[in-house]
Amino acid sequence: MITEECPSAILVLIVQNIVGLVINAIMLGCIFMKTAQAHRRAETLIFSKHAVIALRNGKLCFMFRVGDLRKSMIISATIRMQVVKKSSSLEGEVLPLNQIDIQMENPISTNGIFLVSPLIICHTITKDSPLYDISATDLTHHQDLEIIVFLEGVVETTGITTQARTSYLADEILWGQRFVPIIAEEDGRYSVDYSKFGNTIKVPTPKCTARQLEEDRNNLDLRSFSPKSTIRRRNVSVKVKPKFTLFDENQT
Repeated sequence: MITEECPSAILVLIVQNIVGLVINAIMLGCIFMKTAQAHRRAETLIFSKHAVIALRNGKLCFMFRVGDLRKSMIISATIRMQVVKKSSSLEGEVLPLNQIDIQMENPISTNGIFLVSPLIICHTITKDSPLYDISATDLTHHQDLEIIVFLEGVVETTGITTQARTSYLADEILWGQRFVPIIAEEDGRYSVDYSKFGNTIKVPTPKCTARQLEEDRNNLDLRSFSPKSTIRRRNVSVKVKPKFTLFDENQT
């Protein structure tokens, strides 16, 4: 029995308790890290099977849908997109896996998203986009094109950073289609129908490239505002004589 007359035994007991607490904390941490792995949380982040290209606000846009199946949110979620394709430099150097970053459309000019419900991520195809010269016919023959999507964020319950990835090949990009709505409001609450998560519908979309679409639109605007068009309209105009007059034309 440990008594007051044996201080060395009391010291050994204190050290034993401290070491035991440290060992228990390490074991609990290992078990928690094993059961709460980041890749398991990433499995609940889903992407649409296909991506689409269609008109939005008069411009061609590359779009796909992303969603989260769990109720716990992803904090500081960000999305990055890269185009991987074969290209060559001006000096003739062949780059088999050239990686080019593409920006998504966001009013705050960042890649951050608030993944409280399924979102349609949109990339507007402008002159700075690597998809600027790709048309509908190019998707069937452009075998070197692949768009990789990265979704990163912090798990709310564990604080662990997780990452989900997917990619879209040329034959997985649907031209002239749009995702169907899956969010409905019922009794003041929003409900999500995940059975239609990847469903798309056909919409009228020009099959030309974004470059050709912009050039045709500029030419159309120049024609509509050209001086010749206004002159022709003035020449064609005819003065119509009114049927009823208040005064006789022969009256002086």
